[in-house]
Amino acid sequence: MPGISAQLIEFQLHGEHIRVCDLLKATGVAASGAQGKQLVTDGLVTVDGRPEDRRTAKIRSGQTVACRGIRIVVLGS
Repeated sequence: MPGISAQLIEFQLHGEHIRVCDLLKATGVAASGAQGKQLVTDGLVTVDGRPEDRRTAKIRSGQTVACRGIRIVVLGS
């Protein structure tokens, strides 16, 4: 769609899951885990297209997290 630009990041998951706040930090969307938690609290994070309000939600392989125009696709190990 014209005018819409979203950055895509593929994140390789090591283990069964990663907390959403840690994923935001690991991909550079947030400068720290605390900032990642704040992004969730502020309602700026979606998981698989649905708003996520759990700051430590467990993200697993196959899920997509979006925040600030950035989509993170989580890949299995």
